[in-house]
Amino acid sequence: MANKQSFTPEEWTKILESTMLSGMGGVWGLVKEGFASSSALAAAKSDAGSSELVKAVIADFETSEGRSTIQEALRKRFAGAKPADAVQRSLANLREVSAILDAKAPADASSFKAWLSGISQKVAAASKEGGFLGIGGVQVSEAEKATLGDIAKALGTSA
Repeated sequence: MANKQSFTPEEWTKILESTMLSGMGGVWGLVKEGFASSSALAAAKSDAGSSELVKAVIADFETSEGRSTIQEALRKRFAGAKPADAVQRSLANLREVSAILDAKAPADASSFKAWLSGISQKVAAASKEGGFLGIGGVQVSEAEKATLGDIAKALGTSA
């Protein structure tokens, strides 16, 4: 079973980032999507079936040091980025994390990637897109579906 000690500090930071980047949302649905991402972390924490690696990530999110590490890493990753660049940089992180997991934690790689993918799906479904004042619109927009496909491809999972 992989845990924090299975990775270098740089690799661990990328793994922490991946949890945030798999759930990046748009401006209007940010609050609902942020809540969905937080709920996914809380659900995994209380799930007895969560891997040691998932629990180690969540434990770091619960510390001020862990949150500071993630915030600083995200600031560096997105410094000077335009919106389109931010998406590509997020996908690049997910590809890196996928490769790190495959190399250093092959037994946990599949379940961790599925967990990240699940976060992105919950976030995408958290807020309706289109419509007006919550009337009409769709639960998951075509753009979000395309992004979910890009995330699955970056992680090497199926959408």
